[in-house]
Amino acid sequence: MKPVRSTAERVGFAALAGAAVLGAIHPAAAAAPLAAFVVACAAAPFLPRIGFFAPVVSRGPRNRPSVAITFDDGPDPAATPLLLDLLDRNFVKAAFFVVGKKVEAHPELTRELVLRGHEVGCHSHVHDLLLGLRRPEAVCRDLKKATAALERLGIRPLAFRPPVGIVTPRIASGLSAAGMYMVTFSRRGWDAGNRRLAGLSDRILRRLGPGDVIVLHDSMPKTGDRRGLWLSEVEKIVAGIHSRGLSIVPLQTLIGRPVMEKLTGSVSKGR
Repeated sequence: MKPVRSTAERVGFAALAGAAVLGAIHPAAAAAPLAAFVVACAAAPFLPRIGFFAPVVSRGPRNRPSVAITFDDGPDPAATPLLLDLLDRNFVKAAFFVVGKKVEAHPELTRELVLRGHEVGCHSHVHDLLLGLRRPEAVCRDLKKATAALERLGIRPLAFRPPVGIVTPRIASGLSAAGMYMVTFSRRGWDAGNRRLAGLSDRILRRLGPGDVIVLHDSMPKTGDRRGLWLSEVEKIVAGIHSRGLSIVPLQTLIGRPVMEKLTGSVSKGR
């Protein structure tokens, strides 16, 4: 696979050059830029807005009073239909980053996302939390499986969001081979996949500003029925956005790039 050019590569070369210069002046100081580079590499996967290992789209322009809402990990028949009704009531269009295996299990619900005017992106096939540590070939296979599941429904995803937003060099290489671009986010509520719902709206709205891409989830934990609390928090987020004079726009409108494309005139009704 063709190597992915990245900020990490440029910073690495700069660290080597800095070590060489410092080594000629003071050998003990030569380790400092190399150590800084190692620290940056260790921290970067957990900073989804940085794009250290690969280009990422994490937000829209700050000079427009709009934001986008995205949902990860679905579709979930216990949660997604309720969310779709809530979004309809509030005239909100969102982007759903879906898991391929769930698409295969719930094709009609996946079609419903598009039929109601929402966007669909890829969130891997099995939501492997260690996907970023797999070989690039394994990452590419996972993404192609997820893409194939959506293409059978007449949907071709163009945007990919890695599980938990973790970006690594192997994700970058696999993504390049799969022909998609990466979308992360600029505002999250640390909801642990809807396991930490109390105060979610406050955490999202606290520092929300123009251009933010908000990440939420439309899957429910296996224990306890907290759909009521979850829906209430989503309603508060929508109301809070509007109270700040911001509009909620489709993700592709905010970032200026298509999230998906339809392979036919409309999403297919059958296999």
